[in-house]
Amino acid sequence: MGKDNAKLPSKSTHAEVELFLKKVTAVPVTKAPGTRGRLVFALDATASREPAWDQACHIQGEMFTETAALGGLDIQLVYYRGFGEFSASPWLTNSADLVRRMTSVFCLGGRTQIAKVLRHAIKEAKKRKVNALVLVGDCMEEDVDALCHLAGELGLLGVPAFLFHEGHEPIAMRAFKQIARLTGGAYCHFDPSSAKQLRELLSAVAVYAAGGRQALEDYGKRKGGTVLQITHQIR
Repeated sequence: MGKDNAKLPSKSTHAEVELFLKKVTAVPVTKAPGTRGRLVFALDATASREPAWDQACHIQGEMFTETAALGGLDIQLVYYRGFGEFSASPWLTNSADLVRRMTSVFCLGGRTQIAKVLRHAIKEAKKRKVNALVLVGDCMEEDVDALCHLAGELGLLGVPAFLFHEGHEPIAMRAFKQIARLTGGAYCHFDPSSAKQLRELLSAVAVYAAGGRQALEDYGKRKGGTVLQITHQIR
C-alpha cells in the first residue's frame, strides 16, 4: 500500500490539532484518587518510521514530567516491526527507563500489527484499569473490520485510543479514525517534521490519562499555544 499521496496536504492545520485536543478533554477519565494513571504507548517500528522513531525517543520524557504533580503516570511501551515481531515492556514509572528501552530498538521492515496492539490493550485492561492507549503509525495493512471489532471491545472496557497518524496514507487515515471513534478516543495527523507538535500532542494525552479534563485545562494555562486555545474554546 502506498505511503504517500501527492494530492493530500503535507501537514495538519492548527484547526485539526485543536480539534484533536478538544476531543481529548471530552473523554471522561475513571481513576481512583491517589492512584497513578496508566497509558499504553504503542508505536509502529517498521522501516518507514525510522526518522519519527528517533524523534519520539528525544521528546517522550515530557510525558512523565508533565504528569508528576498529578499523581504520576505508568507507561507501557509497545511496538511491532519485522516479520511478526511484537514487544510489550513492563509498566515503566520513569523517563529514564522508557528512553533506555526506546533507544535500544531499531526499526525493521514489515507489515503492520495493529490488531496485536488492540488485543494486548484489551488483555491489560482486563487485568487492571488502563486510562488510555496511544498508537503512533503511518500505515495500515490489515482487515479493517477485524480492527474495528477489537476497537469496539476496547471501547466497552472504557479505554479510549488516541491515534497519531504520520503522513496522509488514506487507508490508514480511515482506519485510524474508526478505531478512535469506536473507543471514544480521538485521531490526529501530525507533521513528522515538527517535534514541538508531537511533543504537545503526546503530553496532552499523558496529562489527560493521569489527571483528566481539569488537569488538561491547567496544563493548557501553563503551556499556552495550541492547548491553551483549546481550553479557552471549551470554557
